[in-house]
Amino acid sequence: MSILVTGGAGFIGSNFVLDWLAQSDEAVINLDKLTYAGNAANLASLARDSRHHLVQGDICNREQVRALLQQHRPRAVVHFAAESHVDRSIDGPGEFIQTNVVGTFSLLEEARGYWNTLEGNVKQDFRFLHVSTDEVYGSLEANDPAFSETTAFSPNSPYAASKAGSDHLVRAWFHTYGFPALTTNCSNNYGPFQFPEKLIPLMILNALDEKPLPVYGDGLNVRDWLHVRDHCSALRAALARGNPGETYNIGGRSERNNLQVVHGLIAAVDAQRPSAAGSRQRLIQFVKDRPGHDRRYAVDCSKAERELGWQAQTRFEQGLADTVAWYLSHQEWVNQVRSGEYRQWIEKHYQPAEKHHS
Repeated sequence: MSILVTGGAGFIGSNFVLDWLAQSDEAVINLDKLTYAGNAANLASLARDSRHHLVQGDICNREQVRALLQQHRPRAVVHFAAESHVDRSIDGPGEFIQTNVVGTFSLLEEARGYWNTLEGNVKQDFRFLHVSTDEVYGSLEANDPAFSETTAFSPNSPYAASKAGSDHLVRAWFHTYGFPALTTNCSNNYGPFQFPEKLIPLMILNALDEKPLPVYGDGLNVRDWLHVRDHCSALRAALARGNPGETYNIGGRSERNNLQVVHGLIAAVDAQRPSAAGSRQRLIQFVKDRPGHDRRYAVDCSKAERELGWQAQTRFEQGLADTVAWYLSHQEWVNQVRSGEYRQWIEKHYQPAEKHHS
């Protein structure tokens, strides 16, 4: 038995693959385009693991996807592959439409074609798990109730709109074709292997280097924060117990505004790597706000807790301290990402294993 994971060298995808293989002998076929955010070095510990097959490729390449499905006969597809950085979507929305909308369509069609060749229990048990974001719901005011699975979509960035489009496709493939797909919409993830353009790793690394800590606007934009290991456990639960056609919101029940996050990170960095110049609070620098910056996200994850038997386990302050400790102890990974050397990592380290596997 095996599962096909798309985007499994990215931040959340690689954490999921590592987590999956730590708990299961079920093989993972990992299809990743290995663009700037897909880092094969995240999977270094699996370089000689015969249960992991890393394949460089694009979900828009339907022939490649079809060949992988026919060759490996997976019992499920877990779809992470996406462009995900809001700022990049503002600068260049085309890539987001191509990967998130056209790519998801292509993957759905190939997976549906494969599913139609299955029979009996194998067909009945097949699942397509689409991993999405709470940003599809838009923005909340301070006193609004949290997003639920019935909240109307109201995306405000090209990224959020492209993910909303992909969510609609997944829903339609279930309702039109009976295709056994389900969707999870998660809040902001953090933890190991996160590319340092996102808030938490950017602040950690800038703080360590005594560089300015840029905070958008007034710093009072609120997000719900979810440790990536809690997200991975939710995805395993959704795959095992989720019902086709359903949507499950996955959150950490940890709403914080950006200033609170930055202050918490500074405290954790100062505690683990004190600065001779004193507290790094002095490095906070307010910068011009991002266009269309959503004010608040909050996630009601009670449906996932009730129906999947899942609950986030990581207290936010502990999660921040653990994340700071991870970046401090993985300086080589950080240096590779910052220098761009990680883009050559697969040629140096992974090709022999992949050739050996296949």
